[in-house]
Amino acid sequence: MTRLALHSRLIPGTEEAYELEHARVWPELITVMNRAGIRDWSIWRSGRDLFHLVECDDYEAAVAQLANDPVDQRWQTHMSQFVESFAKNADGTHPLNHVWTMSEQTD
Repeated sequence: MTRLALHSRLIPGTEEAYELEHARVWPELITVMNRAGIRDWSIWRSGRDLFHLVECDDYEAAVAQLANDPVDQRWQTHMSQFVESFAKNADGTHPLNHVWTMSEQTD
């Protein structure tokens, strides 16, 4: 299993509406995410910045599968009214660079 972090930013003034949208995400979206190998997805917010922790079998494969899914396409279109952008690394990828995990330190 892969665990990765993403960073996105909200459009100014949409913070409360974004949180309301996530009070209960569409059950059919969760179904297609699970089918794509996404086991869990958590989001934290600080102001307009969102930090996502994703646990999945294969992130690139999941993204590719979801890109063709009508439920995910509908969700992405709907959420575009709130999300300004996802941050990209210098190499053009979205996952944040991993620095340290306490449980992985053995000494």
